[in-house]
Amino acid sequence: MSETPRLGFVGVGLMGAPMTGRLLAAGYAVTVWNRTRAKIEPLLEMGAVEADGPAAVTEGSDFVLMCLTDADAVEAVVFGPGGVSEAAKRGQILVDFSSMAPDRARAMAGRLKSETGIGWIDAPVSGGVKGAGEGTLAILAGGDGEDIERVRPVLAHLSQRVTHMGPTGAGQVTKLCNQVIVGSNIATIAEAVRLAEASGVDAKSLSEALAGGFADSAPLQIFGPRFAGRVTEPLLGHVHTMLKDLDAANALGAANLAPLTMAATAAEMLRRAAANGYAEEDIGNIMELLGSHEPKT
Repeated sequence: MSETPRLGFVGVGLMGAPMTGRLLAAGYAVTVWNRTRAKIEPLLEMGAVEADGPAAVTEGSDFVLMCLTDADAVEAVVFGPGGVSEAAKRGQILVDFSSMAPDRARAMAGRLKSETGIGWIDAPVSGGVKGAGEGTLAILAGGDGEDIERVRPVLAHLSQRVTHMGPTGAGQVTKLCNQVIVGSNIATIAEAVRLAEASGVDAKSLSEALAGGFADSAPLQIFGPRFAGRVTEPLLGHVHTMLKDLDAANALGAANLAPLTMAATAAEMLRRAAANGYAEEDIGNIMELLGSHEPKT
């Protein structure tokens, strides 16, 4: 491997694009591929090199980074025709920022290791689009400790903290814990905003009024004003993405006799939003399910 690792990035959407941009700004050579080509064009202007598929990205990289929508997308990119596994060679490391059920991550990591010899780090992130752009993500890593130390200097450009949570799959478990907290919090914030509105209180002042108290949180400060103003652009997170993660968390909880009543309630709110046509829209559209924002007279 060269002294400065060559990087590949597959999946440059809402999170992947700003992450790739930070790596380019840090001076890394980054080869990129995305299913929708238009999303890579700004990165090409920043100096990224375009590849014609995941195998081509892998062939020219020491570390392959991925940020995809779900486990099925990851499996297709890694093991499908023209996928990562076709060009992978011992000594490379795959870092997957996607979120999925831990069992899926373990199965794919094991298969890739047995077929190609390369390491797999499951490294889902917390911090949202803002954190991706500012390089302040929390990276929740599962995998071999030596592999994580090899990629840590690269990840430092994307994060405020990289925590090795345990073997493969541990990062995904930690991400699901994160989503239980965040998803439940978002649902509760939506209800609190609606309660304020229905009771004749200026909900747009709610996050300011509660700042610094026990109810304060990053989600409150980000989503409270957006919910109160019915702001859904720019997009901060899709309804279907959070629903996918909460469903995975609820399944993991059921399998381990750890029922998640709050997460289940939040998931049902998101499921209703998806059923009403908001699956591909911003999570703020859950406010549309809670009724008018005019106070009761």
